Amino acid sequence: MRSKDKITHFLSYLILNHQIIVNIRDRILQASNIVIVTHTNPDGDAIGSSLGFYLFLLKFNPAAKIRIIVPNDFPSFLKWMPAVKNIRIYQDNDVEAILEIQEADLCFCLDFNALKRTDKLSSFLEESKAQKILIDHHPQPDPNFDIMVSNIASSSTSELIYDVINGLGGKELMDEDIASCLYVGIMTDTGSFSYSCRRPETYLVVAELIRLGIDSELIHRKIYDTYSENRMRLLGFCLSERLKVLKDFHTAYIFLTLDDLNRFNHQNGDTEGVVNYALSIEGIVFAVLFTEKESKIRISMRSKGEFSVNDFARAHFQGGGHKNASGGDSFTSMRETLNYFESVLGNYQDQLIQVNQNELK
Repeated sequence: MRSKDKITHFLSYLILNHQIIVNIRDRILQASNIVIVTHTNPDGDAIGSSLGFYLFLLKFNPAAKIRIIVPNDFPSFLKWMPAVKNIRIYQDNDVEAILEIQEADLCFCLDFNALKRTDKLSSFLEESKAQKILIDHHPQPDPNFDIMVSNIASSSTSELIYDVINGLGGKELMDEDIASCLYVGIMTDTGSFSYSCRRPETYLVVAELIRLGIDSELIHRKIYDTYSENRMRLLGFCLSERLKVLKDFHTAYIFLTLDDLNRFNHQNGDTEGVVNYALSIEGIVFAVLFTEKESKIRISMRSKGEFSVNDFARAHFQGGGHKNASGGDSFTSMRETLNYFESVLGNYQDQLIQVNQNELK
């Protein structure tokens, strides 16, 4: 496919799925109670896409009651965002959240590919009689949604939300607040445009968001330049005391125990982006962060090139995600988890060596 043809193909993605857009529009306009939900441990894309779409829906169907529900709290560096106070956090007010899901006749599921990604909310969503519409960019989505807008080529769910709004004929309803939310989602899910953003369409969307008046430099500072002293000291501890480099496997990992986290008064979001420091080491193509929680070890994975951490997470840690950014869980101790991780690396050594060689070309 020629480059120009490829661009045209992606720009017309939603046009080619015109009937899907028509169905979404009809359901929005017919709905009385709309709920937007996203995944547990919401990140910038989850919050950005949810808030951006929420603000749009307020204009698109002003007669409807619209709510955002997230399973648990999200990082403080996202709490400046427009309309953020309208987000209901299930772990803080489970009764109200459950009631709103039960009353909903339309539910938008953003930035996750299966209801289980909403953790304790999943059972209530499964029982809900609301029509469920998925808008997501993760691979292998669960087919049990009424309507799906799924495109793994998209940089983020926030970029897809822009496409959906545009497809709905709602571009004129977009304003600076909506644009700011969607920009946060795109920026954070691409690591400030350092990965998952090879398509020119992403930059065309960003250009449109900037035209709406956002201050992209100020947004960047609000997200990345608001570290607490404890968070900065935790990062230093990660790199000096908890980083292990396995040169023969072109792999590096960082691990944090509950004691480590408590030592630095860990807050939600303090480990955001830490795994990327391990990946930035020369010769490393596979990086992992192991974080101990109360009942499990949470595992964040990043990779370069053709090494699929999605496949690795699915095979070994009941997880998944994108090819170069995925997550999983372990339900054994930290030591057992690390020992198991190192033991299975041998199965991937040749592949990791090959990816590193390709990176050097």
